[in-house]
Amino acid sequence: MFIYIDKMGRLLTSNIQYIIRVLLMIYLSIRATLLDQHQGLRTIIGVVSAQIYFTGWQALPLISVLALASGSITILQSSSELSLLGGSGMIGNLLVVIMVREVGPLLTALVVVARSGSAVATEIGNMRANREIEALESIGINPLSFIVFPRIVGGVISVICLCFYFVVIALIGGFLLTRIIDEMPLNFYLDSLVQALSKEDFFLFLIKTGFSGTIIFSISCYQGLAVKRSHHEVPQVTTKAVVDSIVAVTLFNMSVTVLFYIQQLIMLGDV
Repeated sequence: MFIYIDKMGRLLTSNIQYIIRVLLMIYLSIRATLLDQHQGLRTIIGVVSAQIYFTGWQALPLISVLALASGSITILQSSSELSLLGGSGMIGNLLVVIMVREVGPLLTALVVVARSGSAVATEIGNMRANREIEALESIGINPLSFIVFPRIVGGVISVICLCFYFVVIALIGGFLLTRIIDEMPLNFYLDSLVQALSKEDFFLFLIKTGFSGTIIFSISCYQGLAVKRSHHEVPQVTTKAVVDSIVAVTLFNMSVTVLFYIQQLIMLGDV
């Protein structure tokens, strides 16, 4: 029993240290970007644009397929079940809860982890192994401002835009696909969605997508920089970056959801 508690204590301590190191890397990258002007603002914007193009634009086909599939299935299942129960007017509320609050942010984040987070960790890990980062330092360029900061900023922007695109395609494209089977009027469907959306939904959407992007690309950059000298370390840190990002993003989304609904219950006076 005491051995188990000791192991749990060490695990908790190591996780806290890990989080502190990642947060410190984010702070130092922001500080270096603001104070170090060797690489120039135009160069940083170029790296940010390249990251947005890779993470955001090139991921649109995959996101489109997932959004259409998940949106169609959710709309078809929910509309049929609600029709049987006589609650067709609640379809907007149900879809907002499922797509806008939960499935959209989480599924988009997982796609970005698998596709872009792994690529960033591999790229930076190879740069460390090839001593490219040391070469940047030798000419006076801070790697944190040139490598880490643009990838985090570009990643956050991409995740927010991709998730917004996912939600729109899932709700509108999914509905158009299901019209073949379900004859729900478009005006009724759109009115139900508009009435269901609230400012809390937009706030929750931005919190989940913004922080998920920060978590994914911060962990990926940190793990990439953790490579010492050998190329054999690159697959290891890439795997660790993917696993840590998935766990962190999932726990973060669950925590935000739980806190949000606890707040809703407090406002209703049920807690």
